[in-house]
Amino acid sequence: MLSRREALGLIAAAAAVAACPVRAATACGMPWRDWHGFVQRHLQDDGRVIDFSHPDQRSTSESQSYALFFALVDNNPVLFDRILAWTRRHLCGGRPDLNLPAWLWGRAGDGQWRVLDGNTASDGELWIAYALLEAGRLWNRPGLVQAGRQVLGLMRAAEVVELPGFGPMLLPGNRGFVQRDRWLLNPSYLPLFVLRRFAMVDPRGPWARLAERSVAMLRAAAPGGFAPDWIAWNGEAFVTDPGKGAVGSYDAIRCYLWAGMTDPGEPLRRRLLDALPGPARLLRARGGFAEKIQTRSGSADGTAPAGFSAALLPYLSALGQTAMASAQAGRIPVAGAAADALGYYDRVLVLFGRGWMDRRFRFAADGRLLPAWSTTCSAKT
Repeated sequence: MLSRREALGLIAAAAAVAACPVRAATACGMPWRDWHGFVQRHLQDDGRVIDFSHPDQRSTSESQSYALFFALVDNNPVLFDRILAWTRRHLCGGRPDLNLPAWLWGRAGDGQWRVLDGNTASDGELWIAYALLEAGRLWNRPGLVQAGRQVLGLMRAAEVVELPGFGPMLLPGNRGFVQRDRWLLNPSYLPLFVLRRFAMVDPRGPWARLAERSVAMLRAAAPGGFAPDWIAWNGEAFVTDPGKGAVGSYDAIRCYLWAGMTDPGEPLRRRLLDALPGPARLLRARGGFAEKIQTRSGSADGTAPAGFSAALLPYLSALGQTAMASAQAGRIPVAGAAADALGYYDRVLVLFGRGWMDRRFRFAADGRLLPAWSTTCSAKT
C-alpha cells in the first residue's frame, strides 16, 4: 500500500506526464523506439519482464531492476509502479522490507509459475535500490527513497563481506559464493556511479570504500586489459576460479559499458578506463569484437552479438574512438526484422548503450541520474 504522501507524489507525477506527453516520451524530440519495443516484447501488463530465450520464460531480479531504471528514464511513474509491485509480490514474498528479491522466477517442471531459485543476485538488487532512490528524488516521492534505503540495509547485512587482506566487497548473492579457500566475485555487478550514489545516501555504509575497492579488483582481475565474467579472491590475490575459467563474455561486457558511462568528474574514472584497454585493442586488430575472450591470453572466439556493440559505444566514446564507435553503432539494428529478432539481453544493452549515446540519460559525478526529461538533453558530455 502507498502512503498518502507517496500517493500524492504519484498523482502529481502522472499529472505532469499527462500535461506534457510529448516531452515526457521523448529525448531531444525523438521517441524512444528501443524502450517502446522492449515494453511491447518483454513486459507484461502486470509489470513482469519476460526473457523468452529460456524454456521457463523466466523473470529475474536483474530484468525487473533494469525495467525499473528505464521506466524512470522514460518518466513513466505508472509503469514504474507496476514493475515494482510485481517484483515485490513475486520475488520478495510480499515483504520487501524483510526480503531481498529471489533472483529467478518462472515456469517450473510441473507447469506452475513460482520462484525457481530463492538465492539472491546483488546486481539486480543494486539497480533496484538505485532506481528507487532516484525515482524518489526525481519524482518527489519520499516513500521510494525509504524503500531504496531498506534494500541497501538488507544488502549490507546479507551480501557485503570483508575480504581478508583486501577490504569490503559485495558478493554476487547471499549463498554459494564463499568457499573454504576463496570468494567468488563478479566484476560486472559493481557500476562505479551507482556505488557513488549509495555513498551519498548512506554515508556511514561501506559504499565509498566499495567504490574504490571495486576499481582495484577490476584492475587486478584484468591484467591483459579484458574484464573476466568471474574472478576469485584466495586471501592473497585475485585468481581464476577453476569452475568459471578466465573468460570474458556476457557478464564482462557490462564492465566496459559501466566504465564508459562514468562521469569525467569521477576521480577513479581514469584508473578504471586505463584498466580496460583490451576491447579497443582487439577492435583495431580484429576489426570486430568477440563473443568470448580468454582474458589471460587475449585470444578471441566467436562474433559478438549486436548488444555487445551497443555496450561498447559509451566505452569507445570515453576513449575518444569516434570511428570505432561509429562502426559498432552500424552493427545495431534500428528497425525491421533484425531489430525485432533481438533477445532480452541484447535489447537491455542497446537501451543502455544507445540510450546513453542519444543523451537520454547521464550519471553525474556523485552518481545522480540525469534523465533527459529533467535536464537539457541529459546535459553536455
